[in-house]
Amino acid sequence: MTDAQLPPHLDPNRKHDFAFLIEARDSNPNGDPDMGGMPRTDPVSGQGLITDVAIKRKIRNTVAMFNDDEKTPGYDIYVEAGVALNAQHERAYTALGDGAGQLDARTWMCAAFFDVRMFGAVMTTGKKDKQAGRVQGPMQLGFSRSIDPITPLEFGITRVTPTKQEDVDAGKVTEMGSKHIVPYGLYLGEGHFSAPLAARTGVTSQDLAMFWRAFTLMLDHDRAAARGGLSLRGLYVFSHDDKYGRAPARGLLDRVTATGPGDASARTINDYTITVQDTDLPDGVTLTRLVG
Repeated sequence: MTDAQLPPHLDPNRKHDFAFLIEARDSNPNGDPDMGGMPRTDPVSGQGLITDVAIKRKIRNTVAMFNDDEKTPGYDIYVEAGVALNAQHERAYTALGDGAGQLDARTWMCAAFFDVRMFGAVMTTGKKDKQAGRVQGPMQLGFSRSIDPITPLEFGITRVTPTKQEDVDAGKVTEMGSKHIVPYGLYLGEGHFSAPLAARTGVTSQDLAMFWRAFTLMLDHDRAAARGGLSLRGLYVFSHDDKYGRAPARGLLDRVTATGPGDASARTINDYTITVQDTDLPDGVTLTRLVG
């Protein structure tokens, strides 16, 4: 398939800006370890927050899950649980052999690792002769923010099995813990894709297809007791027919809005009016609705 035949959102030679909606029902979309795992909030507005790092982690995990079956070269994950980053750099020098320099290693890392190619990486740790430089990634996400203030709740829970044998011997039969949730929240997030940066890292249409596939399914494969009610409710991609863009991103992303019930407390997606203004788009801009 030629670039002219590609669906707009799969063309790495175009600039893309996208908005998405994540719904949280009785779930903790992004706990703050500095606050004992409580859902992240803006202390001024009370709105909930989801970091870009949390979403990228889900995407990485989903791509790795796909590639466990598909075994496609170039879709390894650089930031992977249980694997030292310096060991990943050394893989490049082992593959390239004697005489390889940092620029060679950086090129190899972009070709081998999906997340380096897409998100970028700082690969300047480890021995000086085993470093792989810095890569500015073309795909970037910001913090997602809930439309309305959220009400984080903490529940006490008990476990019937103590952790330590000495506690069992002493007659202890339960241990206490806690669980944090948001009863309901609808979060709006944004992302951007730079075609000029993608050309530097070697992003392909296959990479974009993998990214959108992983984004669409990432919450369905990240279930946990405190994440059982997370759902992707909208994913809207504005694609420009130019690598630098046809219109400012802000004006495009502002076309996606969600309005809550006012003074009432929202508890379902139906309590919101979601509007996607898809008429009168700037010349050269196409909207693709992947979800919603």
